[in-house]
Amino acid sequence: MNLIEKIIANHSKFDSVKPGDIVDIEIDARAARDFGGPNVVKNMEENNLSLDDPSKTMFTFDTNPTGSDQKYAVNQQIVRVWARKNGVKIYDIDNGIGTHTMINEGIVVPGGTSVTTDSHANILGAIGAFGQGMGDQDIAAAFSRGKVWFKVPESVKLNFTGVLPSNVTPKDFILNLLNIFGANKLLGYSAELYGDVIDQFSLSDRITIASMGTEMGVIILLFPPNDEIMAFSEKAAGRKLDKVLADSDAVYAQVHDIDVSTFKPMVSKPGAPHDTAFVPVDEKIKIDSAFVGSCTNGRMEDMRAVAEVLKGNKVAPGVVLKIVPATDDVWRQSMDEGLFSIFKDAGALISNAGCAGCAAGQVGQNGPGEITMSTGNRNFPGKQGKGSVYLASPASVAASAVAGFVTDTEHIPDEPMIFSPEEKLENLQKALEQELVHEDSPVEVEGRVWFIKEDNIDTDMIFHNRYLAITNIDEMGQYTFDNLKGYEDFSKKAKSGDIVVVTKNFGSGSSRQQAVDCFKSLGVQAVIAESFGAIYERNAINAAFPIMTYDNIDALNIVDGDIIKVNFETGLMENKTKGTSIQAEKFSEVQLEIYQNGGLF
Repeated sequence: MNLIEKIIANHSKFDSVKPGDIVDIEIDARAARDFGGPNVVKNMEENNLSLDDPSKTMFTFDTNPTGSDQKYAVNQQIVRVWARKNGVKIYDIDNGIGTHTMINEGIVVPGGTSVTTDSHANILGAIGAFGQGMGDQDIAAAFSRGKVWFKVPESVKLNFTGVLPSNVTPKDFILNLLNIFGANKLLGYSAELYGDVIDQFSLSDRITIASMGTEMGVIILLFPPNDEIMAFSEKAAGRKLDKVLADSDAVYAQVHDIDVSTFKPMVSKPGAPHDTAFVPVDEKIKIDSAFVGSCTNGRMEDMRAVAEVLKGNKVAPGVVLKIVPATDDVWRQSMDEGLFSIFKDAGALISNAGCAGCAAGQVGQNGPGEITMSTGNRNFPGKQGKGSVYLASPASVAASAVAGFVTDTEHIPDEPMIFSPEEKLENLQKALEQELVHEDSPVEVEGRVWFIKEDNIDTDMIFHNRYLAITNIDEMGQYTFDNLKGYEDFSKKAKSGDIVVVTKNFGSGSSRQQAVDCFKSLGVQAVIAESFGAIYERNAINAAFPIMTYDNIDALNIVDGDIIKVNFETGLMENKTKGTSIQAEKFSEVQLEIYQNGGLF
């Protein structure tokens, strides 16, 4: 078996598993965050679910630890009251990012398993552990049963050769991988990383790379744990651990050899993490703001890299720099090492530990026309506000803040770029212009089709994060697709009974259940895609919302407004308007059972 198969088998009743097997997995750490927690509590209460093991259950308040939004504040208090009642630990607003805490405190160790409402829970691949972001129903099931069902994915092996250039950071490393594989070439695979350069990566390096596996579309990026990682985790957990590695004869669906000597510093251009390019230093793209933090780049090594650039320098006039450590330990150590003094002398804002800019709430958002350099893992439209976001390494972000334009550490000018007020005003003005319920759960539905020919429609486009505090499904429909360009008025035009057909990687991104429930709220009967984001697929299945996949839809010859009929049991799709049909992927046994049950519960 390969690494993910080993981990899954070790946490199941089976001695071995293979791709496609659907098994119950024992979960070592079950967590919910401040935006997902209230819905988990709601599911526990409404379904009269008992708690399996409080010692393995926890909440993390990291997306909006300041409680700056009233709905977040209420939701946090709902969770606190329920947690006290049930003896569940809360890592409250003074703690920082939950997945980092799981690693730092040995809550999850190499070979372990965890699920949480964080779509970047696969960050645990950094220590060779299985981590998955899931929706609130899945997490409630994990709280109650201690297990979740999971389909064993196929695996790919990435072999890295060559010597990594000295100016290429771990963030650049993952951006180079995104440049190679995009958002969906490895969609749904577990990827294992091997080679001398991988062995040399520190825990912090591995966390940065693993945290962006979601943006590549993979289930997880797994780093086989070396002796250094094992020693760290054993110290954190306070016990001796077994090293779990792939067998020498493990089977992989794909094997890729990658020469890292060709890697260069990169940025992700606004709109999509996978839209990468070499740092455009010659273009002198003026920036308004910069952000350092998130689960991708908020550790001590990142703080030190930023301090090295900022020491003796000032943030360019008119540019705002926000710095947010990932955990309280990083915050305290940064203060002890004098890094905060460097940051403040340079003109930066420092916040308490948490997700910060990535969650678009803790330290504010950017506005229309604003250009931001960020170390976050996502730059989907609207993710960090109304402006445009470039993703880059901490060093490049700090260098850009000093320079006043998008650059790297090797191209910081003697004098920063200064704004042209007229030009900025012109740019800003341009920017400003610019529970469906089946009582009998029918296996066949018919309705008017919406055909949206766009890959990688993420959950921020489907249901924006500014609405995450909404828990009433009746209120969700009105916000469906209001952040998808060209479909902002979808909720006003959609009719109950409509069917949505899309292309690749629908629902990538966050673990939010609302991105499924908003369609149910509108009465949409099904979403059919060439492929789905892994978390979105689980959320839809568990909520008994019909989703199906197809290989090729050309023969159906559909256009907006056609009437199509879909059979979930057989996979047959018919275009009643044109008299055409194709064979799509029928519901699996598990999906059909959950659908006919009306949901996971």
